[in-house]
Amino acid sequence: MSDQDGGNGPRIVQRGLYFEELIDGAVYVHAPGRTVTEADNVLFTTLTMNTQSLHLDAAWAAETEFGERLVNSMFTLSTLVGLSVAQLTQGTIVANLGFREVRFPAPVRVGDTLRAETRVASKRLSKSRPDQGIVEFAHTMRNQSGAVVAEAIRSVLMQREPGAGRDSERPR
Repeated sequence: MSDQDGGNGPRIVQRGLYFEELIDGAVYVHAPGRTVTEADNVLFTTLTMNTQSLHLDAAWAAETEFGERLVNSMFTLSTLVGLSVAQLTQGTIVANLGFREVRFPAPVRVGDTLRAETRVASKRLSKSRPDQGIVEFAHTMRNQSGAVVAEAIRSVLMQREPGAGRDSERPR
């Protein structure tokens, strides 16, 4: 979105993509990545009341097959979605409709740098909301070694471009 700002040139406001701008089948690579810290794991784990020893108790976790504490998988899922926001949904999403096929094929450890990408798996106009569309995003997150650490299919309700969805365009 831009407009003239008192003769000082255009004013550009960052936003995500509208429904029409999302390309079915395209893969969007998100930047920057995110390096996970000790504070991230402890704060997220305690804020969400997840007292799992695998995340909080270094001595206990050292005796597991992992040999150390692991990062809370809900932090991993939140970060996976969060890394996509600026590029895809900032100010253009209406609501998350649901998640399916959430997987964590490899653990995340403190110090890992996470990178994400999103494929537009499908999109369709909403049958009940002519100014909105439903998009399925297939999110994938990898660590610094390229190992997939999280995957999820997310269904979202997205705004259409301003002016789209007039009465004449309503699905029947």
